[in-house]
Amino acid sequence: MNSSKVIFVTGAGRGLGTDIAREALAAGHQVVATGRRPEEVERTLGGPRDNLLVTKLDITSPDDAEAAAHAAVDHFGRIDVLINNAGNFFAGYFEEITPEQMRQQIDTNLFGPMNVTRAVLPVMRKQRAGHVITLSSSAGLIGQEFCVAYAASKFGVEGWMESLRYDVEPYGIHTTVVEPGFFRTELLVDGSTIWPEPTIDDYAERTTATIAAWKSMNGRQTGDPAKLARALLTIAGQDKPLLRFIAGADAIEGVRAKAEELLAQAEASRELGDDLGYDDTVPAGS
Repeated sequence: MNSSKVIFVTGAGRGLGTDIAREALAAGHQVVATGRRPEEVERTLGGPRDNLLVTKLDITSPDDAEAAAHAAVDHFGRIDVLINNAGNFFAGYFEEITPEQMRQQIDTNLFGPMNVTRAVLPVMRKQRAGHVITLSSSAGLIGQEFCVAYAASKFGVEGWMESLRYDVEPYGIHTTVVEPGFFRTELLVDGSTIWPEPTIDDYAERTTATIAAWKSMNGRQTGDPAKLARALLTIAGQDKPLLRFIAGADAIEGVRAKAEELLAQAEASRELGDDLGYDDTVPAGS
């Protein structure tokens, strides 16, 4: 990035959000680092400084989002880049995830970044410039076992961000949706991941084995979150930023396979699906 920007980061108290904030500060940017517990964010990032504003933000609260956006503008005068990073993971098979848990998952991972973006967009429209970067997941493009709630929320993020582009492009605002594969963040730690309790006999053995397998991956993921953070800052500095950034070799290969599968399904649908329109040459009533 060629010049200093004001970068607003959600979920900056730990995991990838911390890496993004640290890398942005090291690169000379002004950072609005937000989290549900601002004291933890301050402790993690090393206390107050001229180019850092730490402020409270529970992304599920529209009031918090409005207050954080106002605090950012009051302190730095503008917001150039919003990085929607905060989220969580309700793991489990569909029948063992309660309706309340499903709503919580979507409230955090989909409506949460919507709340923050809704608060920040008026600032960016007034500036006639800005960039909204939202962390999705490869699970936002590829359905996976044990991920129905998470994938549902991230598939929603994909549709929202892909469509938001057309809403805000006329005002000089860019959008990027990011699909990381497996990175060594804190997503799989207890507190970011909500593990299910086996409640249905048919699923019990699979649930127990799958939880053990997922937990065994924590701390062993191949992706380096600091490198991902630097890549996001590079995208934020592009004149024509990527609309979609697929992050990590595992994600790239997975998305390529999914694209090929979609093309194959489109072709397989052609015989039944190609000729479903009205035949206006047939006289009415015949």
